[in-house]
Amino acid sequence: MRSTRVWPLYVGGALGPYGSTMVTPIVQEVADGLGTGPEAATAAVTAYMIPFAALMLVSGTLAERWGRGRTMRVSLLAFVVTCALCALAPTLEWFLAARALQGATNAFTTPLLVAAITDSVPRERLGRSLGWFAAWQAAGQAFSPLISGVSGAVDWRLAFAAPALCALFLAALPADPAATERRAAGRATWSSLLNARLALACALAFLCYLAAVGLTVLSALRAEDAFGLGPVARGLVAAAFGIAGLLLADTAGRLLDRLGPLALGVLANSVLAVGLVTAALGPTVAAMTAGIVGVGAAVTALRATVNTVAATSAPGNRAGASSLALSFQFFGGALAPVVWVPLYGLSAGWGFAATAAAPLLALVLLGAVLRRSGPRPDGPGRPEPAPGGPRAVG
Repeated sequence: MRSTRVWPLYVGGALGPYGSTMVTPIVQEVADGLGTGPEAATAAVTAYMIPFAALMLVSGTLAERWGRGRTMRVSLLAFVVTCALCALAPTLEWFLAARALQGATNAFTTPLLVAAITDSVPRERLGRSLGWFAAWQAAGQAFSPLISGVSGAVDWRLAFAAPALCALFLAALPADPAATERRAAGRATWSSLLNARLALACALAFLCYLAAVGLTVLSALRAEDAFGLGPVARGLVAAAFGIAGLLLADTAGRLLDRLGPLALGVLANSVLAVGLVTAALGPTVAAMTAGIVGVGAAVTALRATVNTVAATSAPGNRAGASSLALSFQFFGGALAPVVWVPLYGLSAGWGFAATAAAPLLALVLLGAVLRRSGPRPDGPGRPEPAPGGPRAVG
């Protein structure tokens, strides 16, 4: 693998998670600045994720037809513009509209990066490579609340400068032409996405982010309500999520290559459920942070798992398969505040702990797949299906 050419693909993985969670530690500051309440400001998470998820239903397939490199560069430049619109927003309505546009532009970057990495690395190292991509995604999630929290202590509008500068930098860098400039052979087809392997990836992705974004929103609320933490301290606590994922991403990638996605999915969802309950009911800041660390590690492993299963499910339309799984992932994230915040309002501790229902449901799904497929691991080293052809999981 030509790491000097591929490393921008890894770095680009940070932008999606950064953009999705950057508002959570500064919801109070955004609300004060725009003259509204924090409940309305939390809608910024949903405003970002709904167009992000909706466009990813089609963005990968369209980019395969248009050309990955050109699509990615245009999207990065558009992301810079939307960051400026968010920072300049005079009202909540303007801010939410700008966040929606920000999500729309990012829909044309992350799935292309996953497809490009899959085409750039040897098959036997795919798990580890997507583990490193997940590490950069974790870095985006780690530094997003930290940078936003520090910015919020000065002026919440400054929080949008860092992702804009990163996107501008990446747009100016050449990546590996063999991966990013690739067009699908013939025309990338929608029918190639109709396979059981991709359906499993979509379900796991949805449940993972339904829980993970629930954690990012509710932990910020609990940090202030239960422990009285300010924006900087809230940002530091939330950063534990991404830091844990960043430190354990290589281990997750190696486990993925060794165990296969089904076994790793069971392990990661088990850790995710325990971490969510600990973060929700832990009596101290340290206990809550320990739960966040467990969730961060589990989500990074699940990102690598989902990306591997999706990208290898349709070799003739990798970006389309990746974008579809990511669409379900962010639909789960978009629904998280709507589902979990009202439960938190009814009972802070148990409403927060209810987020563990998502990984428990994922474990039931994985158990059913394992019973059907038998003990043989469905690992990344198995042969890929023929381009456009359906393939059952297991």
